[in-house]
Amino acid sequence: MTRNGSLGGVVLAGGYSTRFGESDKAVADLAGTPMIRRVVDRLATVTDDCVVNCRTDQLEPIRDALSDSDVDLRYATDPVPDRGPLSGMQVGLEALDCEYAAVVACDMPFVDPTLLEVLYDRALGRDGAVVRLADGWLQPMQAVYRAETMARVCEERLSTGDGRVMAALERLDVATVAEADLEGVSDRTFDSIDTQAALRDATRRLE
Repeated sequence: MTRNGSLGGVVLAGGYSTRFGESDKAVADLAGTPMIRRVVDRLATVTDDCVVNCRTDQLEPIRDALSDSDVDLRYATDPVPDRGPLSGMQVGLEALDCEYAAVVACDMPFVDPTLLEVLYDRALGRDGAVVRLADGWLQPMQAVYRAETMARVCEERLSTGDGRVMAALERLDVATVAEADLEGVSDRTFDSIDTQAALRDATRRLE
């Protein structure tokens, strides 16, 4: 639990992960543990409520992958499959009963809970907090948002046909944290495993 109060968590797993191949990267084995399980376990150390967003056809295999987890999980399935991360955020955030939520993609198994605590502290009183990466881009898939506000903005953007996450961020009052200023945060926190080659590399590092 975060020291400032209640923080929820949303794990985004609903994409078709075409770069990964025919299998679902969410449940891919990463050194003996399903990738989504690694994300959920890390997220659970700093959240009070955790929701997994996925497609209906993913529900059973993801439940199986998380069956022995000690985390009290809930699932929020997409009413329309694969509308993109903005839709997944909306569905997941609407299922939470927390003012703020950490949102993490299922292919980021090295997410550092310390980063989420830092972002939560910076988000308080605003619509969220995101990291500005060294290349200048924002990292919206490992960020903290005011749940109700972000869900509403996601719905608004999707209704206009603009499903870009950045289009939603432009409508929010978010704090930005420079990647270079993240003291004590793992430099692997933003590593994403979206190809089979990346999975093999991550497995070698863990083993």
